[in-house]
Amino acid sequence: MSHLVTAGFLPLLDSALLVAAREKGFAREEGVELLLVRENSWASIRDRLAVGHFNVAHMLAPMPIACNLGLTPLATRTIAPMALGLGGNAVTVSQTLWDEMRGNGAASDFEPRSAGEALAAIVTQRATQGLPLLRFAVVHPHSGHNYELRYWLAACGVDPDSDIEIVIVPPPLMADALGSQRIDGYCVGEPWNTAAVVKGVGRIATAKAAIWRSSPEKVLGVAADWAEANPETLTALLRALHRAAVWCGDPANHGELAAMLAGPAYVDRPADWLLPALSGTIRTGDGGEVTTRDFFLPHAKGATFPWKSHALWFYSQMVRWGQVAASARNEAIARDTYRPDLYRSALRELGVALPGANAKVEGALSAATPVGSAGASLVLGPDGFFDGVTFDPDEVSAYIERQKRLPRV
Repeated sequence: MSHLVTAGFLPLLDSALLVAAREKGFAREEGVELLLVRENSWASIRDRLAVGHFNVAHMLAPMPIACNLGLTPLATRTIAPMALGLGGNAVTVSQTLWDEMRGNGAASDFEPRSAGEALAAIVTQRATQGLPLLRFAVVHPHSGHNYELRYWLAACGVDPDSDIEIVIVPPPLMADALGSQRIDGYCVGEPWNTAAVVKGVGRIATAKAAIWRSSPEKVLGVAADWAEANPETLTALLRALHRAAVWCGDPANHGELAAMLAGPAYVDRPADWLLPALSGTIRTGDGGEVTTRDFFLPHAKGATFPWKSHALWFYSQMVRWGQVAASARNEAIARDTYRPDLYRSALRELGVALPGANAKVEGALSAATPVGSAGASLVLGPDGFFDGVTFDPDEVSAYIERQKRLPRV
């Protein structure tokens, strides 16, 4: 007997695990009838999960934390027992802005420091000339896109609260918003950076994999009440998604995966738009290409493990940018939203590489490093932030205090 699981998703490359689990039969073989429902905005995903339309969802990694902290209109308990990959997004700017950035020293290879400092110089020039603020778009206030864009800009001398304007735009509309000059740049997941390249309206300036290497992007968001009432079904779904991750991570399957995602029920765009992120050879938008290691990882390097250190870093950014107050209670809520215990319980019998810890110091690994694990061997890293700062999940309060003391520009 199969168990019906209804999952919401957005048309993005990193919906791959859910799509492959259904289309390649991994869900069915685990006794799960996986019904996928496409949405166009993260607010819809969040709200439909909250009101019971979805049991689980392809979800922004910080969003379950925001739900549990009461930051959402229809706040409901949400857990994240699995991540859906690492990386996968980038920052794209208009051709006009890129020309200015290049004139101010931006490197052509997605190197974030030079690109960010070039942008800072332009921001200063525009302020001196009395020009309007540059406008950047992200997909949601509680998104890795928002926090990583802000982190990158702030580390390069741009105050994201006063030096630029940040607005919310759904992923499929990003390239058109750039082309119509409604925005000057955006941070979004693939293939919506490549969309601007194909349409000739944008240039990719840097990538998530350069700002924070081996960083989380989407998770499986699960309604907590449903998870508690259906533990066996959730276990079966996690096993199916693990099998899908292994399949998606095999380069031999990337052509088939791109064609599958390109279908009208999913991303509904040409497969050629999806292949760059899968291969890591990214078309920049000015005739060049940049090979970006680990641009999107669906399986390797513990890509599906729900690290509590990831959850706590997102919480630290919620505090940094004034979305929530710092408190021991809020920190505990963020930490407990990610559920590696459920991940371990579901996958242990499969011999999956299971990290020996539930959290790690983000930015501690400068090279690929074998780490202690149960099951198969596990290699993590390199990881970390482009500015060399590390994040210790045992020192969250100290990290937040250091960020408060950073100079404002």
